[in-house]
Amino acid sequence: PLCSHYFVLLHRVPLIKGKSARESLEEQGLWDEYRGKFPFNPTRFDDQSLSVSSEQMTNDADLAYFGVISIGTPPQSFTVIFDTGSSNLWIPSIYCSSAACANHNKFNPGLSSTFKNAGKSLSIQYGTGSMTGFEGFDTVVVGGIPVKNQIFGLSQSEAPFMAHMKADGILGLAYPRLAASQATPVFDNMMTQHLVNKDMFSVYLTRNSEVGSMVTFGGVDPNHYYGQIAWIPLSSQMYWQITVDSVTVNGQIVACNGGCQAIVDTGTSNIVGPQADISSMARAVGAYSANGDNVVNCNSINNMPAMVFHIHGQAFTLPASTYVRQSTYYGCRTGLQSSNSDLWILGDIFIRQYYSIFSRAQNMVGLALAR
Repeated sequence: PLCSHYFVLLHRVPLIKGKSARESLEEQGLWDEYRGKFPFNPTRFDDQSLSVSSEQMTNDADLAYFGVISIGTPPQSFTVIFDTGSSNLWIPSIYCSSAACANHNKFNPGLSSTFKNAGKSLSIQYGTGSMTGFEGFDTVVVGGIPVKNQIFGLSQSEAPFMAHMKADGILGLAYPRLAASQATPVFDNMMTQHLVNKDMFSVYLTRNSEVGSMVTFGGVDPNHYYGQIAWIPLSSQMYWQITVDSVTVNGQIVACNGGCQAIVDTGTSNIVGPQADISSMARAVGAYSANGDNVVNCNSINNMPAMVFHIHGQAFTLPASTYVRQSTYYGCRTGLQSSNSDLWILGDIFIRQYYSIFSRAQNMVGLALAR
């Protein structure tokens, strides 16, 4: 009975793998224009001190995984990105007249009997604009778990690129230190309100299938990984930040020589690192630069080498099939992107290959080969 009781306490939120903004824009022939207007800024941080005055969110056009939550009494439903690289929850509100709000679900606080205005404004900076609004408290239901008095942002204006985002809003799963305007993150409330069996959640992302991706609150789902879990202590408790010892291709160190810092980030689709290192990795796997992408010949994927991330004494291997993206209109490109920060981002490309467990109880990330 103990065993079955444990499973009852796992709360699963299915994620839909939809079309990314890039895929939709490519289909409409608008990608080049969009990219010129909203150059990708993967930087989530002010690198001077890694201190965050107002939370950075990226305009990542490749994001494709969304889950549904509800807010209010009676519940109003929204799709959100479950984002381990930020800490605030926010959604569009009926007070927003930006283009980005016109094509998304909007929260109407007047229709919720449990809504309370927090009397605080909120501003979240993006690579190419910002979201501004105000904060409120209400019941938020995530994976069947009702979180009472959850503070969240209601947008009043949103940056233009957000009109192309599939999700209505964002649910941040990083540490409270990262939250704009000291808002308590959703998972912190789940812990303090004793709504989860264990103070951890895990993320499984499918490779191709639209269904099957999952965020599991309160534990680990053994159906989603093989073998042992490698537990890696965090080097900083703000993002889910770990130390990477090196990155090798064909046994040679090609990046992160002497070690580097990386965040495990469900809210970034690719692998992001400093320009020189990313160029070195791209060269090592045979990619060349075109149109701001690291491009490869689609026919050579089977002959391309794996990238190996050495973390806490273990090797995490990404075969070419995992780090090359195929586009109907633009051929094949690697999921390698450079930024002007020293902090690496291990995004969805990495998480698809390695089931990722985020333990607040131990302040560790667990990684296991995804099924």
